[in-house]
Amino acid sequence: MSDVTPRRKQQPIRVWCLPEEKTQIEANARAAGLSVSSYLRNVGMSYKIQGVIDAELVRQLAKVNADQGRLGGLLKLWLMNDDRLGQNAPDQTRRIVLGVLDRIVRLQGALLEVVRRV
Repeated sequence: MSDVTPRRKQQPIRVWCLPEEKTQIEANARAAGLSVSSYLRNVGMSYKIQGVIDAELVRQLAKVNADQGRLGGLLKLWLMNDDRLGQNAPDQTRRIVLGVLDRIVRLQGALLEVVRRV
């Protein structure tokens, strides 16, 4: 960014706004991954503002995905263990498996909801 230094030596433009407007402008700049100055300059020059994906949403997405992977892995491990599988009656085993599958489906729904917000 070689153009930053010459700009700082120039005259700034003052913008009068209400406190809630200032808060909104700052939030918009953060959402775009820009400083307030860069954001306002880009808006004033009619440049398209490219937003960045919210890092917190990405963390939530990764967490839900990891939870789903762990559940699937545990189910597979349990189903492959003949000794553990044989301890339960077939109806009880069916209920357990269906319960785990239901949990995985709910996690997929949570994952989809996070993706929609992104």
